[in-house]
Amino acid sequence: MRVLGKNGPPVSDLGLGCMGMSDLYGPADEKESIATIHAAIEAGVTLFDTGDYYGMGQNEMLLRTALQEGRREKVLLSVKYGALRDPAGNWLGNDGRPAATKNFLAYTLRRLGTDHVDIYRLGRVDPAVPIEETVGGIADMVKAGYVRHIGLSEAGAATLRRAQAIHPITDLQIEYSIFSRGIESEILPVCRELGIGITAYGVLARGLLSGHWSKDRPVVKNDIRTFHPRFTGENVDRNLALVDALGALAQSREISTAQLAIAWVLSRGSDIVPLVGARRRDRLAEALGALDVTLTSNDLAQIERTVPFGVVAGDRYAPAQMATLDSERRT
Repeated sequence: MRVLGKNGPPVSDLGLGCMGMSDLYGPADEKESIATIHAAIEAGVTLFDTGDYYGMGQNEMLLRTALQEGRREKVLLSVKYGALRDPAGNWLGNDGRPAATKNFLAYTLRRLGTDHVDIYRLGRVDPAVPIEETVGGIADMVKAGYVRHIGLSEAGAATLRRAQAIHPITDLQIEYSIFSRGIESEILPVCRELGIGITAYGVLARGLLSGHWSKDRPVVKNDIRTFHPRFTGENVDRNLALVDALGALAQSREISTAQLAIAWVLSRGSDIVPLVGARRRDRLAEALGALDVTLTSNDLAQIERTVPFGVVAGDRYAPAQMATLDSERRT
């Protein structure tokens, strides 16, 4: 177990990100997804992450089904909100107004079949709404008992400071992996100064670092990775060459490439909780195996030599999506 931030709740060393069970990574098997959630709970995973816009509410309803028979009391639910989508699934922006916050939460509580959300966070900072107003709106819901803790997602250092001045922020959810280390220069130090934990998503770089990805993988409908620069053109060749080199190190340790990548994130500090996006029980079991891996100083140095900062080809999102990230704005 790790404590999520200075004043946050204790959570399992790994959390389960549920997005891919309903949206954005192509089709998934609902029965296997529910079985994976059950297996995670049985293994001691307590932190489950979703968003009300994952499948336009479908992911929350999936979790409601999976958390029946007393399982809800065993877990912490982290929910993102605010992204606007149309019936075709297109993205229309973000809404962080306090009134919208309370409206989104009302629907989330109904879909999840619960009387509270453990951690509630705006999925992307809304540039049209001061963060003080957004956090103030969530704080109203904390006072009313509908939310236990406030988090943020992809927020920059200056935004974190402004938000923290309004209400304690439990954690920042942000991409962090061997391939994505941008938080290390400014955001991570500020989080540590303020006592804000990190829930790290994309720890396997959306599959690139899993050891299971191939550039010849068939294109699947509704898989957003088709549009991500790291998965396209010459970029994917260069990045998979890096993965192969990491795989050689993993093989020498008799672990999988995915376990090496997850163990690396775990090694970066006890205030960082990796979220793994396993959609199947076998992938979950592989990810949980990373908890038994202790990387030596030699291992860490070799990883650094293999994938030095900035060597990965391509941004983590397409340009339009990168422009929406408060975390990518330099102060």
